[in-house]
Amino acid sequence: MFVDFIRVTWFIMRKDIRVWIRQPTTIAATILPPLVLLFVQAVGAQAVGRSPVALVVQDPGPQATRIGQALRAADVFRLQEVNASRAETLLKNLDVVAIVTIPGDFGSRLEDHQPALVDVTVNNLNLDFTNDIRRAVPDAITQYYLAQGPSSPVKVYVKETDMRLRDIDLFQYEVLPTLVMLLTLSGLVTAGLATAREWERSTVKELLLSPASRGAIIAGKVLASFVTSFLLGILVLAAALALGWASPQGIYWLITVLVVALVALMGSGLGVAIGAWIRRVQPVIGVSIILAFYLFFLSGGVGVLAFEPLWLQFIAAFVPLTYGTHALQMAVFYSSSELLGRDLVVLLLFALLTIFLGVVAIRRQTQE
Repeated sequence: MFVDFIRVTWFIMRKDIRVWIRQPTTIAATILPPLVLLFVQAVGAQAVGRSPVALVVQDPGPQATRIGQALRAADVFRLQEVNASRAETLLKNLDVVAIVTIPGDFGSRLEDHQPALVDVTVNNLNLDFTNDIRRAVPDAITQYYLAQGPSSPVKVYVKETDMRLRDIDLFQYEVLPTLVMLLTLSGLVTAGLATAREWERSTVKELLLSPASRGAIIAGKVLASFVTSFLLGILVLAAALALGWASPQGIYWLITVLVVALVALMGSGLGVAIGAWIRRVQPVIGVSIILAFYLFFLSGGVGVLAFEPLWLQFIAAFVPLTYGTHALQMAVFYSSSELLGRDLVVLLLFALLTIFLGVVAIRRQTQE
């Protein structure tokens, strides 16, 4: 019986994979939504990551040059060094969000021990941009004094202790939640369509009248979706590695692959359940995309969950994508096993739960 189970599972899995390969619309429904989201995130990260600022240096002296260097080294601006009239034009046309002006008497006032002005004109149309400028300019001035060392009139010492091994760009940080959503969506669509298609084409009757057990039928469909979703996830990881977006080290490669496998398995089990309950191809695609996006947003996929509202953090605790995203971020970005045991256990339990739901759904629908 075990041999028969394996053989039936293998044939159903192979059949579903072949059908999936011949259905470009299914592949498009799986890949396009995450790609569109990734494009939007890339544009958004480019817009808010480094604010466009016009720098006007009217003092040719060494002190003005130093503070200009401090502003450039701050690495929070996209600076355009222009004259005053050009800066006004850029600000008026919304090409820059602020003008930082170092006036012509900046150096002489410092030498006379008088207050020296750094003029900042901000277009406060958006609090995010405005606060970036308000924080970054004083920080650059602090770095200006720090760079002067013992000769600085203001003794400033900055000691920074980083909790993580390296800094992660905003867009780079958003890649992994999108990968988790892609795995979930792939499992939902692939398994959901493969299951719903059996009812829509009435081939489910042939399966049920055959000697194949229902367990083998379900296992074949789950495995077909798992294989395609898992391979897609590995392909995306390879692309992220080539582009420098992800670089897990040592054993964390194994952890990354394991998390990808668990998320793909969870999405596949849930896809079988949805396909059996809905039993129509087109509605399954719509429900799968909407569900994947809702799970993505409710798991805090658009930001850092710890800084999101408390109500969202509460909901995210019950969303499995939360744990998949956290495990991947720790392994890929920080080479850390922080809460890894919790994440893996939750993902495994949810994967088993979704497979159980698939079994229940198929049994109920075939008994009607």
